[in-house]
Amino acid sequence: MQSLDVIEEDPRWADLDLEALCPRVITTTLAHLSLEASVAEVTVLACDDAHIATLNADFRDKPTPTNVLSWPAEERGAAQDGEIPLPVTPGFDKMLELGDIAISYDTCHAEAEAACKPMVDHVTHLIVHGVLHLLGYDHERDGDAALMERLEVEILGKLGLDDPYRHDAAQPPA
Repeated sequence: MQSLDVIEEDPRWADLDLEALCPRVITTTLAHLSLEASVAEVTVLACDDAHIATLNADFRDKPTPTNVLSWPAEERGAAQDGEIPLPVTPGFDKMLELGDIAISYDTCHAEAEAACKPMVDHVTHLIVHGVLHLLGYDHERDGDAALMERLEVEILGKLGLDDPYRHDAAQPPA
């Protein structure tokens, strides 16, 4: 990837090697959607529940922790339920500025344990989920949710992981 910043605020993230995991997951996600990862710009903040709760309160008026948040560089959401979002357009520097993702160790760990799945598998799912949000995919409307979940399942399959919606007892990502 051209520009990937991984900021690990919480030392518990060190065991997951996000510096290796994030590029692999983001590159696979972008390639699945025929986007070139070598010109993409993404930041991933690996934090704890306290920090993500503050971010969730500040940006969504929900003062509680969540598993993953995303801030797309541009609004790309589809006008019609179930349609593909607007395409990513390169900036003046030919880069695809996608945006930022924050992920909470505490919530991810609790969800992974509740689902009896490895933490790395759950975090992989949440990174895919966050990148899809950066690309304009959402799950607020039924058709949009179905499209986003289908893409997640396809991308996770390419990463060697099972369908999280069929096997995951934890709540779906926010």
